[in-house]
Amino acid sequence: MGISRHASAHWEGDLKSGQGQLDTPQSGVLDKVPYAFNTRFGEKKGTNPEELIAAAHAGCFTMALSAKLSEAGFPPAALDTRADVDLSVEGGPQLSQIRLKVTAKVPGIDAERFRAIAEDAKQNCPVSKALSAVPISLDAELAG
Repeated sequence: MGISRHASAHWEGDLKSGQGQLDTPQSGVLDKVPYAFNTRFGEKKGTNPEELIAAAHAGCFTMALSAKLSEAGFPPAALDTRADVDLSVEGGPQLSQIRLKVTAKVPGIDAERFRAIAEDAKQNCPVSKALSAVPISLDAELAG
């Protein structure tokens, strides 16, 4: 059984002076959230596609890691993940790199086993798979 989620975008105007809004009507989390050239390349308040991809990747990877750790008998006490998504504009805009950094509290696991499970989660979470054309690095560490 699969699931389907959706979001919508509305845009008015040209690329540099125009503006848009993003909505996620099923959850209501994004409700007319602004996005524009200046929210992507400047400091104007609002979101941008790279930030949303980073949030999706951080969330998906963290859930996948929690599942894989639990399946291996090491349910995590806490997982904190940061995803950085780089947009290159040289030669045309493209996502050039994604960096995942996770810090975890996982009772009873050693660092080597943790890193192996984290790498497996990185390779197999649905968002990582969808973004496989972009180099994805992982920094995985256990908190004291």
